[in-house]
Parts: sequence; C-alpha cells; structure tokens
Amino acid sequence: MVDDEESARDVLENLLLRFCPDVELLAKCTNVEQAVETIKKEKPDLVFLDIEMPNYAGYEIVNFFDKIDFAIIFITAYDRYAVRAFEIAAIDYLLKPIDISRLKSSIHRVLQQHNLSQQTDRISLLSNALENKQLKNVIISDKGNQHILSIESIIAIEAQESYCIIHTRDKKYTVSKNLKHFETVLSSVPTFIRVHKSWIINKAYLKNYSKSDLSIQLSNGLMAKLSKYKKTEFEAAILS
Repeated sequence: MVDDEESARDVLENLLLRFCPDVELLAKCTNVEQAVETIKKEKPDLVFLDIEMPNYAGYEIVNFFDKIDFAIIFITAYDRYAVRAFEIAAIDYLLKPIDISRLKSSIHRVLQQHNLSQQTDRISLLSNALENKQLKNVIISDKGNQHILSIESIIAIEAQESYCIIHTRDKKYTVSKNLKHFETVLSSVPTFIRVHKSWIINKAYLKNYSKSDLSIQLSNGLMAKLSKYKKTEFEAAILS
C-alpha cells in the first residue's frame, strides 16, 4: 500500500487484516518513489495507491514503468468530479473514509480481472482528466473487449433494459451500464443532454427535431425519442 499519511496506512492495514484474510500485505510505502522500488522487488498482484501525495501524485506511477503488470486500487478523498474521472477511466477506487463492503468488492473485482493490457492507458486517461478538468475519452467494455472512445465521437447513448448502446460516428457498442451511469459521467460535458428516459444525445450531431412526433434526428440517420417532460429543457439547451 502507498499513502503518505501513517494513520491512513494503519487504518487500511487493520481493515485488510480483519476483513480480507486472503490479502497478504507485503509492504507499506510513504511515496511513489519508494513504492516503485518496492513494487519492482516484491512484484505484487495488487497495489493500493493514494492519489494525493507529495512530489508525485499516485497516478504518476505510470511514468516509472514501461508496463503496469499489477492491479491498482486508487484511494482518494477527491470530489465528485474526480469520481466521474475514475468511472470514465474504468479504474477501481476507494473513497476515504474506506467502506468495508466497498473494500471487499473492489478487491474481488480487481483480482478477477486477469487482463491488465490496458492498465497504463486507463491510468493515463485518468491523469489527463484529473489534471485538465476536461474529459476527452471514455473507456467502455463491449463483449469482453475494452475500447477507448473519444467523447466527441459519441452521437447518442440509448438505454435498452439494463444495457446501453453507444452510437458513435463509426460503429455501435453494447455496454452493461445503465443510462444513469453515463448521465453522471458526462454531466460535465455540456453537449450531452438527457432527452428521454432511454436517450442521451450529443447536440453537436443534431439535424432536426419534430415537436409533434417528439422525435430527434441525429447524424448517421439515428432517430432518438424526446420526452414531453424534457421538451422545454431540450429546446433551451440547443439554443444555448
């Protein structure tokens, strides 16, 4: 584990000892530089990594390795914006103070992920989002494969039961996330509007809409639905 605060290290160690007996704690580090040396020596499967530390932020660990071949659970006290950044980058995280059930589920989820090939890309995406306060890409999982999508390439997101279809300029992706997830993730991107219980659209691709049919025509021949309850909000958004 890596955290510059001794009390935080002690709390996490106690939680692991009490509630996660399958996790063996190999070392406790106080900064990224020390962590890099320890990781190269011990070769852990999983690293708990605080985001906010002196000298180097936790996500800057990618600069010290050619390839990240270990799982990472980030620990943060960041605000809601940062939480969206973690979601977008598809990276597991724990919020301080650490919730025990969340800790258990995070460890289980991370250790089930055997494919770490895009770990460096995910952390780089997270770094860019946190540093620039601007979301440019999103990582999604479609049929077991992960894809980094440019946010500006997304035309619309359509809900279908517990899944969503992401319509882009080039193709469609089916992901096992609900529409509320994407509404939260994209809430800081002003071009995206929730227009219906089943639709989020990117107004940059708007062609026209029908007040009578409550339908929205987008690029690539895509037709989205417009809720009568969202009509006023939608019209205000496209005029802004």
